[in-house]
Amino acid sequence: MADKDGNILAKDYGIGIKPPTRIFPVKGHQCAGWGMQSRLSQIFSDDGRTIMLAFDHGYIMGSTAGLERLDLVIPSIMQYADCLMATRGALRTCIPSNHHKAVALRCTADTSVIKDDMSFGTTNVDIEDAIRMNASCLAVQCFIGSDGEMDSFKNLSYYVNNGEKYGIPVLGVVAVGKQMERTTKYFSLATRLLAENGAHIIKTYYCDNFEQITAACPVPIVIAGGKKIPEAEALDMAYRAISEGAAGVDMGRNVLQAESPIAMLQAIRMVVHENAKPEEAFKAYELLKKDVK
Repeated sequence: MADKDGNILAKDYGIGIKPPTRIFPVKGHQCAGWGMQSRLSQIFSDDGRTIMLAFDHGYIMGSTAGLERLDLVIPSIMQYADCLMATRGALRTCIPSNHHKAVALRCTADTSVIKDDMSFGTTNVDIEDAIRMNASCLAVQCFIGSDGEMDSFKNLSYYVNNGEKYGIPVLGVVAVGKQMERTTKYFSLATRLLAENGAHIIKTYYCDNFEQITAACPVPIVIAGGKKIPEAEALDMAYRAISEGAAGVDMGRNVLQAESPIAMLQAIRMVVHENAKPEEAFKAYELLKKDVK
């Protein structure tokens, strides 16, 4: 117990000075609870943007190029990401627990790529385990317009309801199956549906008229990197998405399958957090690539 003797009486009460105005930078969550805002702040920087590093592909694809040895690859590059998107198995076995990065925990399980229809997913992680894993957000795959759409909404509802209970945001991931269209109309509908059903962050693909999609969505949109494309094109896509209202990028294959994943992630960081033009970022990538070698 503090000793009452020797204390100096308080004198500066700041009379007449209004409390500082606190502006929360994450879209749509200015009135969220303290715990929810705290976790969102782990994911998004003060500029309201984020770089997610996705290496959760193994939960449906198994081992893919660049993801053969998660324990060697991810720890060597994750310092340049803001958030790690992974399954609990990958985190527990391959990522040091003192990494100090936000975690987007993949919480749904879907059928593997062997199946023609991957839309019938299920909840895979109990909310208690997500809390034990210290998840910053809960990632839920959603197949809008598929035969398994209702399963997606049930999964989303489970995590939104429990996430709200414990102050953990939900990342709704717009999935695109083989038969699904990849149009402005589809992505506009899918992102809005997930937000309306309670998702706090949306992950979707970049498309034409992307500014219409981000304008109509009341929560932050993070773009998925998708399949591997040339590094210059990936940086250009990231730049266009950010310029058109995206709050960040979540790239996996376009980082992990790049000639230099470390250099690529640093170049993406220049685009997202430093507003660098894609040409400038690509030049930096080429130079950094040589340094890494």
